[in-house]
Formats: sequence, C-alpha cells, structure tokens
Amino acid sequence: MDDLAKLAQDPRVTVRRAGTPDPEGGCVVYWMQRAQRGMHNPALDAAVGAANALGRPLVVFLAPVPFYPNANLRHYRFLVEGIPDIAEALEKRNIGFVLRRFPEHGLQRFCDEVKAVLVVGDENPLRDPESWRVTAAKKLRIPLWTVDADVVVPSKLLKKAQYSAHIIRPRLQAELGRFLLPAKNPAARMAWKRPKGLLALPVTFDLTQGWELDRSVSPVSSWRGGTSAALQLLRDFVRHKLHGYGTQRNKPEIDHTSRLSPYLHFGHISPITVALAVKNANAPEADKEAFLNQIITWRELAVNLVRFNPDYESFECAEPWAHRTLAKHAHDPRPALYSEKQLENAETHDQLWNAAQTQMVNTGWMHNYMRMYWAKKILEWSRSPAEAYRTAVLLNDKYELDGRDPNGYAGIAWAIVGKFDRPWFERPIFGQIRYMSAASTRRKFDSKKYVEPDSEQGWRASGILP
Repeated sequence: MDDLAKLAQDPRVTVRRAGTPDPEGGCVVYWMQRAQRGMHNPALDAAVGAANALGRPLVVFLAPVPFYPNANLRHYRFLVEGIPDIAEALEKRNIGFVLRRFPEHGLQRFCDEVKAVLVVGDENPLRDPESWRVTAAKKLRIPLWTVDADVVVPSKLLKKAQYSAHIIRPRLQAELGRFLLPAKNPAARMAWKRPKGLLALPVTFDLTQGWELDRSVSPVSSWRGGTSAALQLLRDFVRHKLHGYGTQRNKPEIDHTSRLSPYLHFGHISPITVALAVKNANAPEADKEAFLNQIITWRELAVNLVRFNPDYESFECAEPWAHRTLAKHAHDPRPALYSEKQLENAETHDQLWNAAQTQMVNTGWMHNYMRMYWAKKILEWSRSPAEAYRTAVLLNDKYELDGRDPNGYAGIAWAIVGKFDRPWFERPIFGQIRYMSAASTRRKFDSKKYVEPDSEQGWRASGILP
C-alpha cells in the first residue's frame, strides 16, 4: 500500500474519489477515453503501477458512444482505425482489453462485472468529458484516479489561466526536467483472465450498422487513425521536414508541418513522444526550438484555456480590451456578408479562403497558417463577432479531424477575439484585433500554388494528399 500511496501523490494524478481499494476485488480497471494508445501513456502506466502494487491484474475498458459532442462518422472512423494498435500494445504488456459500445458502455456496470478494486482514467478538460468524470466519481463505490496523460506538464500545476505564450513558456520550461522523460511502459505482473460470458467486441467493429450516429460528414481516405500511422508520420517529419521547419512551416503550399494534430487529439500519440523525438533529432537547434514551442508552449496554453475558462468555445472568452474594440466597430459596414451555408460550401469571392475551406471539408485538415486567415475572414464577413465565432467553431468541429479540441478553440479565440495576442493598429470591423488580408499572405507564401497547385505539389485544395 505504500507504493500505491506514492503513486497517488504523482503530480499527474488527481484523486477523484478517495478511499481504500476493495480488498475483495479482482482487478484494476483503466478507463480509456482521451489517451487512446497502449504505449507511452502516463495514465496507463499509473494503472499498471497500481495493479502491480495491489497484486492484481489490469484490464483496459474502452467504450465509444455515438453521442460524443459534435462528433460524426469522419471522427468515429478515425477512432475505430486506432483500436487494433491499442489491443496489440496491451497484449505485449500483459494487460487485458475489453471493447464495448453503446448501450453497453457504462463504466460502473463494467466495474461491477469484473469486481474492480480501483479505477484509473485519463484527464480531458473539455466540458462534457470532464462532467463524465465528475459523475463517475459520484457513482463509483471504489477509488477513482485520473491522470493528465496528453500534455507534457500536468495542467493543474499552473493553477490558473495564463494570458499569453510569453507568460506560460518559462513556467512550463521550469518543469520539463521532471516531465519531459521517456515512458517506461511497464508490464502488468499478473495476466487478466476474462470472466466466462463477459461481453466484449472484437477490436475492429463495423460503424455502418447498429449505431445512430451523425453521418453528415464522410470519412476521408487520406488519413488512417492509430498509433502506428502516427509514429510513421513522426518519423517522416523528423527525417524530412524538421530541418527548415522554423522558416518553412507557415507556407501552406509546401506543407512543411508534422500533420500530427489529429493523432494528438485522439490520443494515438503522446506529446512527450513527439517532443522527445524532435529534441533528440539531428536538426538545427532553431528548427527544433520552433517546433517545441508549438507542441509544448502553444498546445499547453490551449489546454490551459479550456481548463480554466468556462467560455473557451464562445466569444465571451475574449479579454476586456477585445470586447471593447469589437463592440466599437460592431456596426461597421462589411465588404460582404455570407451565410453559414455559403461559408460551409466555400461560396465566397475569395479564392484563397475557398481553397482553405475546401481543403478542410475534403481532407479533414487545414494548414495552421490558413486556419488563422480562415477564421479572420469569417469575422470580416459575419454580422457580428459572436456570429463569426459560432460559425468558426461549428465548421471546425464538424469537418476537422482534430476538431473539438483545445487547440482548435484557442486558435479561433486568437484569430477572432485576439486571445493571447495584443492590441494592434485600429481598423474597421476588426478594431484592434490583428488583421490579415489576401495581399499580406501573398508576401509570405505562394498563395497561387496553394489555390491551384500543380501535380508536383504536396497538398491540394481538392483533397488529394501526397
């Protein structure tokens, strides 16, 4: 029990329901939701440690539901493609695995069936998943821990909202020595034996039958979910794109980015794995620092926003200066007004914007530099900033594979209400919010190639990947 108490004091761990593990129980349960991987997973490692300390086997419980907020068939297909990799990794670590789906998805029911002694889950700061963890802590009769498994530095350590990258950066850097470390991936000492008759799905299941889920957005063939695909992308990035990243990352026509955001969103790869691969790579220090600033500083600033600001997906998350300046210009004439449906269908006068929207709809991904331009133009073409914000969130969450994510909400907040930015020179509509124009993008990259790339170019707005 001393080893168990020590595990509970780890800074990554939050004890949601305290108490003594059930001495009559048969196993520890890892409730997998956000961190969907069987390796390089601090929450899973904590569960292994707890199981070994208690002399019990460990079983992972994964139960997708068809009503996850704003998720559709595109997102579910990517999730399901990652499940075989999870099963394979768990088997190597002597860990059991049970996959279920709605309506047999209840955690409490499963814990009763397998006689769980303790439950370990992963953290998710988004409103609905957090509420599920709060509910689980109230309903379970055994201890529940959750572990911050998808950040480098545990987000609770910062204790409050951080207002800019330059404020959060030194605070994160001071903690990297403790947390930016390779995973040990311990194995469970005791093998889990599935009780006779226990319901479990095979590790691949058909999404076309039996589920009433949103099918309005089709899956994309240009992506495949799973840890194996994520690790291959990481290897390709480190070998071929990290060199020059600092100067080339904001050129959408050549796509010099990692393209790992969907895998980070679904937890198919750990940000620690990504950061260590880059840190240890044979590449110029300036390029490595530029990437680490994105994967650690900006990504964890986004998580901080979601954790500490309940209005993270709303216009209301703006700072007072942004509210004042946008209100001052709320009635400025707009150069064009487009409905939500016109924007969704890429029916604007701006070919560059249309290409970005088409890329998102067809591929489930948009280059980060174009995301900034995309959101700012929605502000310029909407009746109000609040309407623009709602439209941007809706389209982002509907089509992006990495939608419904802290990074997406923080990016929209930066672009539309100046979150984490500073006041700029005042101008119509935007007030003091930073402005972007098609003319300014042409000075930074070859926007013509992005809109009409030749056959040798990487990304195409038509949705064809290299």
